[in-house]
Amino acid sequence: MSPVESPNRQQSSNWISATLREAAWAPLSILGFYGLAFSLRLFKLFPPLDMPVHFLGGIVITYFYRSALRHSQKLVGEIPFPVQVLFAFTCTATTAILWEFYENILDFFLGTHVVRGVQDTIVDLLMGLLGALVFSLFYRRR
Repeated sequence: MSPVESPNRQQSSNWISATLREAAWAPLSILGFYGLAFSLRLFKLFPPLDMPVHFLGGIVITYFYRSALRHSQKLVGEIPFPVQVLFAFTCTATTAILWEFYENILDFFLGTHVVRGVQDTIVDLLMGLLGALVFSLFYRRR
C-alpha cells in the first residue's frame, strides 16, 4: 500500500514548481553572469562592475521571492501587498548577506581576492538592497 499525498503536500509542490517555472531564470541568469565575469576576470579588469551586478542581483532575487509569494497565496490565502514587499525585501537582504559570506569563503579557501575590504562588503549589501527597493517600488501586481 503506497502512502497517499495530502492535499497540502500537493499544493506545496505546485506553488514551488510554479515559482521555479516562472522565476528560476532570474537568479540563474545573475549567477551565470557572475560566474562568467569571475572566470574572465572582469571584476579585476573593471572593478566598478561589481556594483551593477549586486544591484541587478537585488532586483532578480526580489523578483524570485515575490513570485514565490504570489504562487504561495493559493496555499495560504491572500497576503497583503505591504507584507509581500517586506517579506521579499527581508529575504533579499538575507540572500545578500549569505552571498557576502560566500565571497569571503572564496577568498579564504581559494585564495581569490573577491572582497576588497569592509567598505566593499557594505557597498555590495547596499547595492543589493537598493535593487530590491527599486523592484519593490516599480512592481505591479499581475
